[in-house]
Amino acid sequence: MSGCSWLPLRRQPAAPTGLGAESRQQPALSGDGRLLASLVDRGGRTTVLLQDRRSGRELLLRHLRNRQPHSAPSLSWNGRYLALLVQQGGRRQAVIEDRATGQQHPLWLPAGQEPQWLSLAPDGQSIALELIQGGSRKIQVFSLAGLLEPDRAPGLRESGGGPEQQP
Repeated sequence: MSGCSWLPLRRQPAAPTGLGAESRQQPALSGDGRLLASLVDRGGRTTVLLQDRRSGRELLLRHLRNRQPHSAPSLSWNGRYLALLVQQGGRRQAVIEDRATGQQHPLWLPAGQEPQWLSLAPDGQSIALELIQGGSRKIQVFSLAGLLEPDRAPGLRESGGGPEQQP
């Protein structure tokens, strides 16, 4: 036996600073853990709520107010991009809100495909969608390169990978 031992993991919830007492669903954290997106019921409509975890302050989402219900929120690394599903008439539509520019980017899918769930890559350069078409489900990954600027973690190189070489 080695001198190492496994200690049980102690789970402790993060301090609920300013997160309120509202009932919430479908939580999504930004990659840096600073922002929390979740769904709340407000006035009988499911609405995405974006909050700064440290202060509890709600952050403005410019284009989503009249397109409820919302579902499946997903955030990029720094929280610049929020992807989610919104109701568009009788169908769901995947959209991405760019919080830095205020633009909303709808993701147009071929006829007959309806998104059910999504996951935005932390750098904002791709998105995975669960789609229903003709009663069957499939997963498809779409590139967002050229549509969105990368939202990378601080200190990451623009391209390549792995640790930087020390001289």
